[in-house]
Amino acid sequence: MIQAIGTDLVDIDRVRRLLKKHGAKALKRLFTEEELTYALRHQDPAPSLAARIAAKEAFQKCWPESLSWKEVWVGMEGRKPVLRFAPKVRARLEAENLFAHLSLSHEKGHALAVVVLEARAPGAG
Repeated sequence: MIQAIGTDLVDIDRVRRLLKKHGAKALKRLFTEEELTYALRHQDPAPSLAARIAAKEAFQKCWPESLSWKEVWVGMEGRKPVLRFAPKVRARLEAENLFAHLSLSHEKGHALAVVVLEARAPGAG
């Protein structure tokens, strides 16, 4: 059963301006090492970074409490993006049998993320 849905759209040029103005300081504040390793291997990392910001914001719209930028992040399982969580958030998701689904996209000037928070019956995979 769907518990919540969150979406977010990020302007990729805004991320480029942020990186130009604040550089490594912004990267360190907003992203985990896992996210940076993935995004910075691209010739233009801005679309991937924008998608990751969108994912964090989309999940935040599903979550009842404010989170810091590094309490939720995007990891990769093969070619599939997945949400990863700090221990406190992960423990609460598990205790409430919640599972987060993520879809990312970027095209031209924007990056999009959709998060669906699913409530599963206890013991369901």
